[in-house]
Amino acid sequence: MAIKVHGSPNSTATLRVVAALHEKEIDFEFVTVDMRSGAHKTPQYLALNPFGQVPALEDGDIILFESRAITKYIASAYESQETPLLNKDKKQLADLAIWSEVEAHQFDPVGSKLAWELFYKGLFGMQTDAAAVEENEAKLVKVLDVYEARLAQSKYLAGDSFTLADLHHLPALHYLSGTKVKSLFDERPHVSAWCKDILARPSWEKALALQKQG
Repeated sequence: MAIKVHGSPNSTATLRVVAALHEKEIDFEFVTVDMRSGAHKTPQYLALNPFGQVPALEDGDIILFESRAITKYIASAYESQETPLLNKDKKQLADLAIWSEVEAHQFDPVGSKLAWELFYKGLFGMQTDAAAVEENEAKLVKVLDVYEARLAQSKYLAGDSFTLADLHHLPALHYLSGTKVKSLFDERPHVSAWCKDILARPSWEKALALQKQG
C-alpha cells in the first residue's frame, strides 16, 4: 500500500515531511487537506491526527502525526534507501540528538514567529508587530552565533553529512530567506554556506513544487 501524506502545500510542517520522503526517493500520494474549509477538523481527519493539525502520514496500517516524529520514522523505517538522514557513529548519533532538539526548541520557535510576522502576515493583509520582530531578532542572533561556532567545526550540524538535524530547518529557513532577517544569516559565513547548501537540495525543490500544482 502506498504511503499517503495528508497536508497542506503551504504548511511548513507538511513540507518538512515531504522533503524527507524525497530524500529517500519514496513514492507517495499527497492528499490535500483544505484547511480553509475546516477539513482538518472533520471526524475523518481527526482519526488521523487527533489535534486537527497537518500533516498526517499513512504507511499501510501505520498512522503518524507530528512532522518530526514522521521524519524520524521515515529515516528509520527506510534506512537503507538513498540519503541516510540518521547517523550510526556513536559520537555523531549524540550530535544528531542534540542538534535535532536545538532546532525544535531553540531555532524553530524564534524562526516561526519571525516568519509569521515578516512573511505570513503580509499574505493575510495583517500588520507586522515591530516589537515582536525586534524581540525575536535578538533571540535569533544568539541562536545563530551558536550555529556559526558549530558549523565552523563541521559542514552540517551533526557532522559532515546531511541529516534530519539539517532537514528540519528547511521550511523556516526558506521563508526567512525572503525577509530582512536574511542578513543575520548572510553575515555569518559558515551559517550562510550551510543555508545555501541545504536550501539547494533537490528534495527541497521538489517539496516546494507542491505549491505550484493544481
